[in-house]
Amino acid sequence: MADLSINLAGIKSPNPFWLASAPPTNSGYQVQRAFEAGWGGAVWKTLGEPILNVSSRFAAVSFNGQRVAGFNNIELITDRPLEVNLKEIYETKKRFPNHAIIASLMVEPKQEKWHEIVKRVEDVGVDGLELNFGCPHGMAERGMGSASGQVPELVEKQTYWVKEAAKTPVIVKLTPNITDITVTAEAAARGGADAISMINTINSLAGVDINTWDTIPHVGGKGAHGGYCGPAVKPIALHMVGDCARNPRINIPISGIGGISNWQNVVEFMLMGATGIQVCTAVMHHGFRIVEDMIEGLSNYLDEKGLASAMDLVGKSVAKYSDWGDLDLNYKIVARINNDVCINCNKCHIACEDTSHQCIDMLKDGNGYNSLKVREEDCVGCNLCSIVCPVDGAIDMVEITNELPPMTWNERQAALGGVSCSTETVKK
Repeated sequence: MADLSINLAGIKSPNPFWLASAPPTNSGYQVQRAFEAGWGGAVWKTLGEPILNVSSRFAAVSFNGQRVAGFNNIELITDRPLEVNLKEIYETKKRFPNHAIIASLMVEPKQEKWHEIVKRVEDVGVDGLELNFGCPHGMAERGMGSASGQVPELVEKQTYWVKEAAKTPVIVKLTPNITDITVTAEAAARGGADAISMINTINSLAGVDINTWDTIPHVGGKGAHGGYCGPAVKPIALHMVGDCARNPRINIPISGIGGISNWQNVVEFMLMGATGIQVCTAVMHHGFRIVEDMIEGLSNYLDEKGLASAMDLVGKSVAKYSDWGDLDLNYKIVARINNDVCINCNKCHIACEDTSHQCIDMLKDGNGYNSLKVREEDCVGCNLCSIVCPVDGAIDMVEITNELPPMTWNERQAALGGVSCSTETVKK
C-alpha cells in the first residue's frame, strides 16, 4: 500500500488532503471533526483583527443540473477573537500532534504587526504560517488581502518581515486577480517564502435577480463583488500552478487550491507541481467525509501505477506543460465516428458545420440520413465533435502518421530569422 504522507517545505502530514482557510476551518470543533474524518491538515480560517461580517454572504452558480458548479462569497476573515482561536489551535494540535495545522494570517502591511502576530500563533504550536495575500473583497478595501497580493514589492517586503520573526515554514497565498501570477510568486520567493499556495478566489459577481434587480447575494438591497471558487475555477488554478511549477526563479513547493472535488483532481494538481492540495467548496457542498473517497481513490491509483509514495507524483507532468510556440505544428489527429455506437443525435455534425470546419458528412440510405462520416483530409483535429458528443466511444480522436519531422513555431521562426513565441520573449 502506497505511502500517502507528504512533506511540504518541512510541514509533514499523513496525507496531501488539507482543508483550505475558509468557513470549514473556523473553529477547533470543526478542524477536530475534519481530522477525525481523515483530513491530513487544515489551514485555520484567517486570523487578524476580528471583523464584522454581513448577513447574506454566499451564492452559487449551478449549471446544467449540477449544483454549486461555482461558488461566490463575500465573507471576510475570522470574526472570533484572536485569543479564542489561539486557545482552540493549541487544544487541537495537542489532540492531533501528527496532523498539520497552518495559521492563515492577515494584518496591516506593517513590520511590527507581522512580528507580533507571528510570535503569538507560533507560541501555540502551529506547524506553519500562510500569509493571506489573496482575499479579493472587504479586506482589500482596507489595504490588505489582494491589495497587497497584487503588488510584487509588498509581497516580497511582507514575506521578508514574516521570515524575520518566523520559526516555522512560511507559505505565501497568492491572488489570481493579476495578469501574471508568476510575478508575485517570484516576489514571494525573493522574500524568503518556503512555499506558495494558490489560488485564492477570483473577483466575481454571482448573478443578478431579474425580478427584483438585486445582486446575488445582496445585503439589504445592495451587493458587492466577492470571491469565486468551486469546480468552475479548477482549469484556471491548474494553469497557474503549472506556470509557477515550471518557472526556475520560483523553485519552492506549491500547495494547490482551486476547484478540487475528488481524488482525480488531486492527482492532476500533484502531477502539475503541487506537493499537496487544499479543499474548501467541495467540503461545504458535501461535508468532511468526502476525504474518505479521496484517500481510497488516491491509494488505489498509486498502487495501480506502481508508485510507492504520493510524493512520487509531484511535478511529473510539468515538463509537458509548455508555451504554444513549442508545440509541434506537424502533429495531426483526426476524428473518426463509430456508427455502431452513434445514436444519430447529429450534435457533432451541427457543431462542425456551424462553428468549425464543415468536414462531417451526413450519408443517406433509402430511408434518409442514417450515418455520419468524417472527411479526414479536411479535419483539423480540433476535438469539438468529440466534446459535444453525448456518447462515450462514439467519436475517437486518432493520431495520423506523419512523414514530416516535428517542427515548432519557434524552430520555424528561428530558421527564418524571426521572433519566437515564448513567454520569456514577451517578458524581455
